[in-house]
Amino acid sequence: MRRRTTFSVLFFLVYQLLFLPATNLPLFAAETETTTPLTEHLSLALKTKRLFNSHTSYEFGNPFPPYQAPLSRLEFPLDSWWGGAEIRVSFPRFSLGVEALRNISKEAVGNMRDSDWDDENNPGLLTIYSESKCRMDPSYMVRADMDLEVADFLGLPRWFSLRPVTGFRWHDFNLVTHDGVQTDLTGLTAPIPLPGDGIRFSQTYWQYFFGLRSNIDVGHFIDVSGLNLMLQADWAYVEGHNKDHHLLRDGNRFTYEDTDGQAWHASVELKKSLYKTLFRITSG
Repeated sequence: MRRRTTFSVLFFLVYQLLFLPATNLPLFAAETETTTPLTEHLSLALKTKRLFNSHTSYEFGNPFPPYQAPLSRLEFPLDSWWGGAEIRVSFPRFSLGVEALRNISKEAVGNMRDSDWDDENNPGLLTIYSESKCRMDPSYMVRADMDLEVADFLGLPRWFSLRPVTGFRWHDFNLVTHDGVQTDLTGLTAPIPLPGDGIRFSQTYWQYFFGLRSNIDVGHFIDVSGLNLMLQADWAYVEGHNKDHHLLRDGNRFTYEDTDGQAWHASVELKKSLYKTLFRITSG
C-alpha cells in the first residue's frame, strides 16, 4: 500500500474556472485511497472523494416567440463527499479497471441558483432569480478504462511510459432543492419564500473517451526514488439526459432535455511512495 500526493496543475484549474461555459460540468476533487493487492496482478482500492468548487448546470430556451435563449437556467451545487472502490487488473503491457462511487453527503454545500428571462418585450432582461438549499438523493459516478503500453514499440526510453487509454464515465446526479427565496428583479413584487421541496432534478450523462496516459520516472533525473509524474489527456463524446420536476407549480410539471456534445479532460499527478494511504487532487 502506498501514499502518493498529487497536485493538479494551476494552469488547468484556472482554465476550467475562467473559460468553460456555464452549461459544462467542471469537477474538482480531493481523493483519499487505500490500495490492497489481492493477487499479483489484481488490486482493490477503497476511496473517498470530496468535490469542491463543483457544480452542474441546465438551461433551456423558449420554443415560442420571441425565442429567448436561455429562458431559464438552473445551477446545482455538487460540493459533497463520495465513497466507493476501484478494482484494477495490471500487467506490464496493459491494465484495466472499474471505479464506482456513491454520494455520502445528504446535503450539498452551497445554494442552487435559478435564473429566468421571461419578459417577452425584453428577452435579454433577467427578471426572476431564486436561491435554494440543495439535498442530494442517491447519486453515482462510474468510470471504466483500459490502457496499453506502446513506449517500447516506439523506441522510447525505459523511464517514459506511454499508453493509449479508452473507456467511459457515467454520472447520475439526483438533486432536490428546498427552502429557498425567489426575488422579482423588476421590483414589482416582494421576495417570495419557497418553503419545502421546490425542484427535483435528475441528470445522467455518458462520456465515451479515448486519449493518452503517461508515467514519467522523475527519479531518472533527480536523486529521489519512487517519484513519478502521471499525465493524462483525453477527448470524449458526451450524451446527457436531464429531467426537471417543478414541485411547487400547479399540475405535474416536468421538463425533459436530451443533449450531446464533446468534452476534454486532463490531469497531472505527482506520486511519491511513502506510507499506506494515498491522497490525490485531480481535475477534469
